[in-house]
Amino acid sequence: MDLTIGEVAERSGLSVHALRFYEREGLFANPVRRLSNGRRIYHEEDLEWLAICTKLRSSGMSLATIRQYIELARQGPGNEHERLELLRRHENHVEAQIQELHETLNVMRHKVRIYEDHLARGEADQLWNPSHAETAQAGTHQEHRPSGRT
Repeated sequence: MDLTIGEVAERSGLSVHALRFYEREGLFANPVRRLSNGRRIYHEEDLEWLAICTKLRSSGMSLATIRQYIELARQGPGNEHERLELLRRHENHVEAQIQELHETLNVMRHKVRIYEDHLARGEADQLWNPSHAETAQAGTHQEHRPSGRT
């Protein structure tokens, strides 16, 4: 079934502008077909690829790496090991991102607990404030003190 650029935009969640950008950048697995009047025509497999491609982009894969993957896939059988290695490298990159996000989440949870505790005890004024003259003069930050204030 042929799809128009508007239909693909609606179904993929990408804008028409983004679809044209993906085409210009060579990010479609298959070249976008055109009718004799120049209108772009897409197929279901284009939507399937766009779903994968947008996940690769949102996970931090560069346009150049996506292009490299597409070029390898277009070459057909014989380079599966190269494709696998490319995907493994990105998998490792995503895992590192997830680890960093877990660490960040733990810091945020810790800080939320500190604020919740101070607010519940009516001690919000004891949370670190860089504009406190005594803190600035002492050269210390309450966030580094054992009391756990931040």
